[in-house]
Amino acid sequence: MAEEWTANNREACENREEVNALENEKNREGQEVDCEAVDCEAKDPEGSCDRPKSEDEADDEAIDAEPEGEQDEIESLKTQLAAARADLYNYRQRTERDRAKTRKLISEDKVAEFLPVLDNLDRALSVPEDGTAKDVLVGVRMVQRQFLSVLENSGVTVIPTEGCAFDPLQHEAIETEFVEDPDRNGMVLCELLRGYRTADRVLRPAQVRVGKLGE
Repeated sequence: MAEEWTANNREACENREEVNALENEKNREGQEVDCEAVDCEAKDPEGSCDRPKSEDEADDEAIDAEPEGEQDEIESLKTQLAAARADLYNYRQRTERDRAKTRKLISEDKVAEFLPVLDNLDRALSVPEDGTAKDVLVGVRMVQRQFLSVLENSGVTVIPTEGCAFDPLQHEAIETEFVEDPDRNGMVLCELLRGYRTADRVLRPAQVRVGKLGE
């Protein structure tokens, strides 16, 4: 009995030694793994260590990258807007210069057209003192015709008055005169001041006397 008990105890001890050896080996493997993890963290604080990234980490990186892309796009749009504003400013300046130049050329051309009118007026006024009034009248009428011709070439025409129906858009009634003929009621009887207009608008309404049917 004693020998059998001794053999059993010896076998149990051997089993315990094997179990302890296995546990010690597992502990050493765990320590080695932990050491590798510590060494990896020391070399790469970000914790990548060439390991595959999780979906959450990939999403976080994508979110962090989005603001940078949007900021670049905003800066690009700001640059384009500044360039467009500069182009618009330059266009306005150039257009204004062109308009001013055109107005100046038109003014110079019109002044040149009126110079012959002034010349004829000077001739009319240079009649000798012993000349007749008829000579002066002829000269002045010639100046008038030439002046009206220059206006007509510029698109300015005389507003018709006598014998026309009163038109408040072109005529200004300064006086009224009673008439017995119904056909003359509301008609322009006399022109007091000549009016002028272009194709688009009235430059100055004609001042007239208008007939009014007497009671």
